[in-house]
Amino acid sequence: MMPNPWFTSSHFVMLGLQLAFAIAHSGGAALRPWAEKHIGPRLYRIFFALISLPLAVILITYFINHRYDGLQLWQVQGVPGVAAVVWVLSAISFLFLYPATFNLLEIAAIQKPQVHLYETGIIRITRHPQMVGQIIWCVAHTVWLGTTFTLMTSIGLVLHHLFGVWHGDRRLGYRYGEAFELVKQRTSTIPFKAIIDGRQSIKWQEFLRPAYLGVAIFISLLWWAHPLLLIATSRIRW
Repeated sequence: MMPNPWFTSSHFVMLGLQLAFAIAHSGGAALRPWAEKHIGPRLYRIFFALISLPLAVILITYFINHRYDGLQLWQVQGVPGVAAVVWVLSAISFLFLYPATFNLLEIAAIQKPQVHLYETGIIRITRHPQMVGQIIWCVAHTVWLGTTFTLMTSIGLVLHHLFGVWHGDRRLGYRYGEAFELVKQRTSTIPFKAIIDGRQSIKWQEFLRPAYLGVAIFISLLWWAHPLLLIATSRIRW
């Protein structure tokens, strides 16, 4: 018998799933130069998606089904205003997680996938918007759910994205050399730090792009479909 029965096996399963996803995702990114040289950018992107996307779906499904596992550390779901704050934070997180600097045609391998050195739009706020978006998402959902399972999942996700900050900068440094060092000098990992320091400034016209409208539509659809998503995942018994 476990000394703490609230520390369920699902905690360890989630850690294993996160580790598998981190190895596949970050390992696949590290292999990109070699893979593109041997099989081409489009085929590499297809293989990368075929590995990463199923693992991501498994992670999301498992998290939803076990989000209330473990010890309930706090309960704020009945507190007025908390639900609205969680939804606002979640919406903001997606604006960072899926910035308009991503070319959807390249993601789908319709256009030739390339590695870009961006310094516009949301990159002026932070050089690593996905990391910032993930932290915001984790804070919002951890506050809302308040369980040890959610807290542990959030810690794992944040650690993976912090590793991604180092790993991403390292790969861009190898590829672009001095050009990337100049971008690093003009941007910051911490949101708004480069702007506060006077090294960068926001140009709002750069956010007037169809991709941001797409993200806004996605957030609206997610808000509408969220209850349906919970029902659908609950039918998967794992």
